[in-house]
Amino acid sequence: MAFTFNFDIPLQTEETNDKENKDDNAKDVDLKCSDASATVPTKMKNAIEHEPLLDPLSHIENWVPETVTIGALPPLLCLNESVFEKTAPEREDSEEILAKTLNQKSDLITGVYEGGLKIWECTYDLLQYIDDEGETFTGKRVLDLGCGAGLLGILALKRGAIKVDFQDYNSTVIEQLTVPNVFLNCEDDDDDDETEEQNSSPPSKRKALNASQKLLDRCGFFSGDWNSFLTLVRNKTLSKYDIIFTSETIYNTDYYSSLHNVFCGLLAEDGIVYLATKSHYFGVGGGLHLFEKFVEENKVFQTKYLKDVEQGLKRHVVSLTFKK
Repeated sequence: MAFTFNFDIPLQTEETNDKENKDDNAKDVDLKCSDASATVPTKMKNAIEHEPLLDPLSHIENWVPETVTIGALPPLLCLNESVFEKTAPEREDSEEILAKTLNQKSDLITGVYEGGLKIWECTYDLLQYIDDEGETFTGKRVLDLGCGAGLLGILALKRGAIKVDFQDYNSTVIEQLTVPNVFLNCEDDDDDDETEEQNSSPPSKRKALNASQKLLDRCGFFSGDWNSFLTLVRNKTLSKYDIIFTSETIYNTDYYSSLHNVFCGLLAEDGIVYLATKSHYFGVGGGLHLFEKFVEENKVFQTKYLKDVEQGLKRHVVSLTFKK
């Protein structure tokens, strides 16, 4: 099926104040972020935290996983996108995004569906960069922002992250794609050391459920707009993320303030944002150079180019860190 972009005038989201107690350097960062995020836009979609079933794969029908293999990275399994198209009428979808994307033949309906069912090119670029650098995530807290299929966060889980949160705009994406992908890839990674005695459940089933619980303890799943998500996470925990992954999220300039707010509010003082993006998104107006200009004007982060991809539409992997 051929898809096209369908862009409406976007809405934006609310800003809230940081309530955390920080040291003097962190307070300086918060003041800069507050100055950079002065606008108070209109809400899009309230953020919610999703509580997955303990055994979500048992409730997924018509699974047709494909394997993503890049260099020496562990193979990553992902539900094939075409399955969503063919099984849309049978799937739970309170947002009705499956039907809307099929009817409008669009990969993006601004403020309604933000493209999370598709794995975009730049995600592969960032995975390739991680492979090239031999990055591991032992002991790290990671956020996969605009996660879609969740491949970046899944890789972090498989490479030692102690906590990975997955966020996408659409709840359907989280429930129907991200959560199943995480369990499909990771539920057997933790060995079950409990004995099999004095338990009425079959050993294999008990082991799977124990592994699922361990995995859930390491994951969080969220949907909604970025500033609403920021408020929810701030109210939930004082901990921040060592690493934020985000891929193909700067296509719309109207979202830059919200994205910047999340980086300011949730990135640890010595943390790093990995951003994978195209130089320019035709038909939308966003792109790396415009976002880089926005970041420079706000004077909170410094940007570093990590990887350039020349074939096809020019793409980049960059990092953002707090200015010292």
